[in-house]
Amino acid sequence: MTWSHGTAFAYSIAIGLLIGIERERSHRGGPRQALGSRTFALLAAVGTLTALLGTWVVVAGAVVVGCLIVAGYRRTNSDDPGTTTEVTGFAVFLLGALCVTDARLAAAVAITILVLLTGKARIHAFAREVVTDVEIDDAIKFLVIAFVILPLLPDRDVGPYGALNPSHIWLIVVTLTGISWVGYVAVRALGPKRGLLATGLASGFVSATATTASMGRLSRSHDQFAAAVAGAQIASVATYVQLGIIITVVSPAVALRLAVPLALGAIVLSAAAVLTYRHPPHGFSPEDTFHDESSGTDPSSIEHIPAIGGRAFALVPALVLATVLTAALLAGRWGAAVLGPKGAVFASGAAGLADAHAGALSAATQFSRGVLGIGAALAAIGVALVANSIVKCSVAFVAGGGRFGRRFAFGLLPSLLTVVGCLTIVWTVSN
Repeated sequence: MTWSHGTAFAYSIAIGLLIGIERERSHRGGPRQALGSRTFALLAAVGTLTALLGTWVVVAGAVVVGCLIVAGYRRTNSDDPGTTTEVTGFAVFLLGALCVTDARLAAAVAITILVLLTGKARIHAFAREVVTDVEIDDAIKFLVIAFVILPLLPDRDVGPYGALNPSHIWLIVVTLTGISWVGYVAVRALGPKRGLLATGLASGFVSATATTASMGRLSRSHDQFAAAVAGAQIASVATYVQLGIIITVVSPAVALRLAVPLALGAIVLSAAAVLTYRHPPHGFSPEDTFHDESSGTDPSSIEHIPAIGGRAFALVPALVLATVLTAALLAGRWGAAVLGPKGAVFASGAAGLADAHAGALSAATQFSRGVLGIGAALAAIGVALVANSIVKCSVAFVAGGGRFGRRFAFGLLPSLLTVVGCLTIVWTVSN
């Protein structure tokens, strides 16, 4: 017996005991189970032993263990019809066998199983009370566009200037819809107490500009002002986060250089949102921003934020952004071909007027294809962010009035200056 064999048995017995103890404790006070903590440890050890003896011994052992588990279940199913313990027992046998070839992987899988077992109540509550049938349908649609449509699209450059790659463009759609679905469910899980802040964050992943407009309209209600301003600012934090994620998909090299500027910008803007929320003007408390009985305002009557809508699967906004991105790519390639890098920077700024992601993604894509250097790409991203911030501030003043616009800009402009300043430093170093 070698040292590696002893390590495999040590891992397998530890895995069996940990999972067995959890299973035994989960049934304390109930009917006696066929599989106890010692049985789980033995199953794991037997799995390791069969793996040392050969592949066919593992197969034979799996058949025998399966039959024993079925026999035990038939004796106890009248008291406890669930099969979680039995399935876990068979998994422990296989993990014991895996310990021979990759003990660390077996331990990682065992810990994952343990998390699933101990999280029973939370998982059931989430499945039954948080997620609805509509959201499950939306999740299925997301899986279709991610794992059915995406693999079928050609991964090659087509169109004028070779600027379009169907697979890459659809990957952006997949990323955006995935973030939208996760954000929507997160708001459902957080509950109404987080109100406009949680809504603003999730909505910002779809359209921070549209969210700013909605929050501006809500701010005209006296008792919603502070939360509406903070919600609009948090929506722009989502812009920074989403920008970092989707640029990573397109060009990890550009995303690496953007990481610090975007992170610092998000921190500054988050701090401004928290300051606005915790210290609202004219003595309003944060709680007043959600419910004020004297004004007759009820949380259920709050205007629904269009960016979240009634569905988790926000495909249409993602397709709109993909269309804008395609137009920005074409304009950027045309500008680079006709006017050089300065033309691409100008085109990214123009695209940023519609959406910051479009201009930034256009620049990152052109860098990944060798059309732009890293300095020009960073400059184009900075211009796109500045252009989009101007649009957001304008929307804030129009939708919410001067008071809302000033409070919104109070947070957005310092964060923008932080991002642009950091980008300037990165650009200087890169050149």
